Amino acid sequence: MSIPAEAFVLPSAARGSLQQRIRQMVTEAVVSGRFRAGQRMPSSRGLAAHLGISRITVTLAYAELVSSDYLTARGRSGYFVSDTAPRAPDLPQRSHRAEAPDFARLLRPQAAPPQVARPADWERYAHAFIYGQIDPALFDHQNWRLCAVRALGRRDFAALTQDYYDQDDPLLIEHLLGTILPRRGIAAAPDEVLLTLGAQNALWITVAALLGPGRRAAVENPSYPGLRSILAPSGTEVIPVDVDADGLPPDRIPKAVDVVFTTASHQCPTNATMPLDRRLALLEAAARDGFVIVEDDYEFEMSFLKPVSPALKSLDAGGHVVYAGSFSKSVFPGLRLGYLVGPPVFIRAARDLRMAVLRHPPGHVQRTMAYFLSLGHYDALIARMRNAYRKRRQVMEDAIHDHGLTVAGQGGFGGSSFWMRAPDMVDTEVLATRLRADEVLIEPGRAFFDPASAPRNLYRLGYSSVPPARIPDGISKIAAAIRRGAG
Repeated sequence: MSIPAEAFVLPSAARGSLQQRIRQMVTEAVVSGRFRAGQRMPSSRGLAAHLGISRITVTLAYAELVSSDYLTARGRSGYFVSDTAPRAPDLPQRSHRAEAPDFARLLRPQAAPPQVARPADWERYAHAFIYGQIDPALFDHQNWRLCAVRALGRRDFAALTQDYYDQDDPLLIEHLLGTILPRRGIAAAPDEVLLTLGAQNALWITVAALLGPGRRAAVENPSYPGLRSILAPSGTEVIPVDVDADGLPPDRIPKAVDVVFTTASHQCPTNATMPLDRRLALLEAAARDGFVIVEDDYEFEMSFLKPVSPALKSLDAGGHVVYAGSFSKSVFPGLRLGYLVGPPVFIRAARDLRMAVLRHPPGHVQRTMAYFLSLGHYDALIARMRNAYRKRRQVMEDAIHDHGLTVAGQGGFGGSSFWMRAPDMVDTEVLATRLRADEVLIEPGRAFFDPASAPRNLYRLGYSSVPPARIPDGISKIAAAIRRGAG
């Protein structure tokens, strides 16, 4: 039985070349069982005429399908669905729907802290002042693609395909130890580093290794909401410590805590930088009181106003600091590649935890990142982003001044956001909802605070993904909305 050309319809929204879309149509039809083994395909001339495309395009698509055993060519008779083509298994029909387990009874209660609201379709907003998203115009697509292709080559076949078990790509570890960490003043050995699926995963591993019921953790207030969402189900007693203009005050840390979390170089979200004397005081407190410091150094690359301060870890002579870093902010968020640096005894425990959950980050991602570093593309990308962020920051700073908005914290080193304060009577969650109608996105500040003392009038403005030309109009709309809300 022949398959008529009319059975083929090219979806207009599909991605890929015409050749790829023909291949997709055939493979989906074969796997689903719509096209069955032995059925004759339309001739290349007939299908090309029906679809209104070149005959050579259909011929090349058919040739690819033959090579992957979806089709078979029978001389002058044409192309047929292969007898050995992949197909969906024949599953027995269910006679009735089985009763589901009582998951409500089985699931452990989870306290879900507030999260920063970010719509999935944020790209369609003209003024998306949200943090952590990259402008595609700044990314080095070409060289990242070249590194990814190189990592797919025969010479890197083992790095691509083998199971590292609990280990990491030695080439990436080499460049991490030799180029990235020294920039933060950190000297480390291979047994003091573990790769993770971004900083969030690094923090989860750290909490799982060090904390739990009966343990106490001090966190900055405000702080990264993702940390709160990790700590909440762990059973750890969480103690918020209010930050000031210089970040976390060591003298406010209560006694008998086990772990202190800090974003010393670029406080999240206020952007404050902890000065040297306070860093030394924090290390002295850790040595005296026996707690571990977890340093989340999440945005040190974006220091373009003046050099960033050395990492807290670089001053740590006693092994009290566990350092978390990430490539997600400097390369792209979807990369999900980070790292932990700490004493060997901690890294061994963290490695065991990672092994139990995910073994290791994908080998191809690790090797691609290693090439991106070794060939100098990473440094070039950082330089381009710093220049772009410097310009955007100046444009935003001028617009904020011109429209009379209030900056609560902007830091002195750069970064990619402003921490803002609206008048006391303005609820920034309500403000954010109203601004969406004007194509403006902001991040209300309540999610960053301990829920017991969260103010309602703070918000964050990120500028990493907003072109400079769109910034003034967006700030103007925010100012107008705040005036309406405060009036």
